[in-house]
Amino acid sequence: MANAYIHGSTVRRIYEPDQVRRRIHVQEPLRRHKKRHHMSLGYLLFLSFAMLVMVGTLAFYISLQSRVTTSMKNISKLESQLNQLKQDNDEAYNRANGNVNLDEIKKIAIQQYGMTYASEGQIVTYSDGGGEDYVRQLAPIPQTPNK
Repeated sequence: MANAYIHGSTVRRIYEPDQVRRRIHVQEPLRRHKKRHHMSLGYLLFLSFAMLVMVGTLAFYISLQSRVTTSMKNISKLESQLNQLKQDNDEAYNRANGNVNLDEIKKIAIQQYGMTYASEGQIVTYSDGGGEDYVRQLAPIPQTPNK
């Protein structure tokens, strides 16, 4: 029974007692393993340098990311302060404008400082003809004689 098979769910090896098995030395696989996984000093230095560059780059990236986050928080805080200062300034301006009494200012100007309204002869009207908001003075303003 040279070609005897065992029937089952998997295929089994053919039993041949005449076949001579080759004996594998125990040291041969170890030598192949050493040759496959042997690293030279140059390659090891290159890998170490690449690893250091990668770790350095990663640390630098993380520090930059941290600085950006800190800056964004600082900018947000400063913007909040700016908005609060603008709001306080607007409130102070409105309070100051609300407290202005033009009649009181007129009374103080006339009574304390002796100011009077301009008379008819003191008002000189100039027309620039251009309708602009300002007048360019090209010559000295003529003085009107006192009456």
